[in-house]
Amino acid sequence: MFKRLREDVQAVFDRDPAARSRIEVLLCYPGLHALLMHRLAHALWCRGWRLSARLLSQLSRFLTGIEIHPGARIGRRFFIDHGMGVVIGETTEIGDDVTLYQGVTLGGVSSNSGKRHPTIEDEVVIGAGAAVLGPFRVGRGARIGSNAVVLKEVPAGATVVGVPARQVGPRPVAEAKPSGFPAYGTTPGDSVDPVARAIERLNQRVAELERRLADGEARKSDGDGQGGNPIRCVGGS
Repeated sequence: MFKRLREDVQAVFDRDPAARSRIEVLLCYPGLHALLMHRLAHALWCRGWRLSARLLSQLSRFLTGIEIHPGARIGRRFFIDHGMGVVIGETTEIGDDVTLYQGVTLGGVSSNSGKRHPTIEDEVVIGAGAAVLGPFRVGRGARIGSNAVVLKEVPAGATVVGVPARQVGPRPVAEAKPSGFPAYGTTPGDSVDPVARAIERLNQRVAELERRLADGEARKSDGDGQGGNPIRCVGGS
């Protein structure tokens, strides 16, 4: 238990430059508090003490602003930064070294009693306000940008952004691992939303067509004013 606690504290130091001491992390990080209470609630859940587990998870939600269902499975060195508004559903499975930011939802879109929440593999980073909805897999090392809405499987090492989320950049090699720690799921070097890029190209094309149309109308006006044929009278004596 103490080994796992040391790992969790070290994970905060590795991913949050604002952390200055271990006592500060232990006392002031609600993500760590929510994780510790979830582990106890999950142990109760697995032993059949379902009501006690739910009561403890509700107490954790009241104290930290983070809602983790006691049935969710969470790996080692899990880190929730800031934390307020995070929701993790019952059948969610989270691997090792995963990072979530505030406002993240790992939810389901089905009322079935079976698997209905996502599986998050190792080293995934999910940015603030993102929603991952459904019983699919987010591959190892994937990055989900802030406010993205993910509705289908994400390949290992991919970066997805937008609503609905779309992959940016080239398709990654399987089991790709991102270099460095990508805060909030994306870095300044990542590509922009492909939909935004397509809209920008359309805007540029429309502007070019409008310019060409204006040039054509200007040339037509010049021709009518200067190069028109004179009126000739026909007939008469």
